[in-house]
Amino acid sequence: MTYIEGFLTPVPVARRDAYRAHADRAADLLLELGVTRLVETWGEDVPHGVRTDMHRAVQATPDEAVLFSWFEYPDRATRDAANDRIRSDPRFADMGRDMPFDARRMIYGGFASVSDVVGGGGGGKAGFVDGVVLPVRGGARDAYRDHAAALAPLFVEHGALRVIDAIADDVPAGEVTDFARAVAIEDREEVGFGWVEWPSRAVRDDAWARLMADGRMTAAGDPPWNGQRMIFGGFAVLLDRTA
Repeated sequence: MTYIEGFLTPVPVARRDAYRAHADRAADLLLELGVTRLVETWGEDVPHGVRTDMHRAVQATPDEAVLFSWFEYPDRATRDAANDRIRSDPRFADMGRDMPFDARRMIYGGFASVSDVVGGGGGGKAGFVDGVVLPVRGGARDAYRDHAAALAPLFVEHGALRVIDAIADDVPAGEVTDFARAVAIEDREEVGFGWVEWPSRAVRDDAWARLMADGRMTAAGDPPWNGQRMIFGGFAVLLDRTA
């Protein structure tokens, strides 16, 4: 299944256009190296939580937005080879000298997909994305996969274009921030990373109202993660490039 490189990034609101231009230039190079799809999304509906949230995950300041982004690869081997080339390619070094964000607070890591469900409108471009990072119970990978696979068709039924859930595979510890700290990992927990693609925010908002009233959402049973430390938000698609 698809291999994911996932990111959370704090970007100054005033540098939105500069960030998009930077990401577009990077995409030209990344698609050469094996990325099959690159998506950058800009935080529009990202709530503040009691204990954890996406703002705190990247230590965002009041004048920064949180971005939820990902690269898709056919497998981890392709991703590893691409990262090796990124580290040695002078074109990336040149881009790194003028980044429109604080890279020290960017969170990143590799995730293996466990469930990937495409809706009837598959192939259409998403306009809005719900992104989520969550702490999955230790030893609960199969339960996480099964729970995700049970819920994904409900989202599709209510208008989602695609629902994907993935589990940590190569998620490093960072000096300032990282995915483990973002969800306050405990015991043997693992980080889950996923998203739902929607045609627009209006479709997403309407769908969530109906999903919350849909008894099948709870019929799937207790989720194998801690919802109190789950971080999530709604994001407008800023860039969507495919090979």
